Amino acid sequence: MPIVHAASGTRIDEVEDGIHRISVPVREVPGGFSFNQYLVVDQEPLLFHTGPGATFELVRAAIERVMPIARLRWLSFAHVEADECGAFADVMAAAPLARPLCGRVQAMLAIGDLTDRDALVLADGESHSLGRRQVTWFDAPHVPHGWDNGFLFESTTRTLFASDLFTQPGADCPPVTDMDVLAASEAMRAKMDYFAHAPTTGAVLERLAAVRPALIASMHGSAYRGDGARLLRDLAGALG
Repeated sequence: MPIVHAASGTRIDEVEDGIHRISVPVREVPGGFSFNQYLVVDQEPLLFHTGPGATFELVRAAIERVMPIARLRWLSFAHVEADECGAFADVMAAAPLARPLCGRVQAMLAIGDLTDRDALVLADGESHSLGRRQVTWFDAPHVPHGWDNGFLFESTTRTLFASDLFTQPGADCPPVTDMDVLAASEAMRAKMDYFAHAPTTGAVLERLAAVRPALIASMHGSAYRGDGARLLRDLAGALG
């Protein structure tokens, strides 16, 4: 059963082989919202996003449905923000073998203040093997926001862990969809524009499109399965 916590509606779903979406719904805001984390189960398991600190026990319960949280080896996120890494200390305390996996700017700005464990710092375009899978870090400053921002791409399943790209409203979005998510995310951006609109935004999105993601794993709303390159280029067009 994907439901982990009936009262909150927190669930975990395998959205790709060995990749699990943990979704914590937020029904208190108009229209609803969700915080998604992604667990990659491999020889060296990785968690992308921790969620806010208040959701830690829900996220822990979801992870424990699949594997002991103590097995985690890597903890990664796109940029320093409460929903990306608010529960960082809690996850690290529950996973004594875990270390941060991050980009160089993140390492310079924040990681040393979040933990005393040595980080695996990946240069732009550098990869690391988790076992059967390999993740690559792409620097993406200010796309959509945060100087330290970057994305992870898992090459075996062609999954892009896309953080705030394609943020969709709703507390109970399907785990995966092949329907258009750009319209929903653009409608939300029209009300609260969370993009920095950096001069390099188009180039960053084109670089992500070039790896041809088959699954775009967004932090809010459904993951998108389909022509990820087209979707990213459509986003670049919408941003102008």
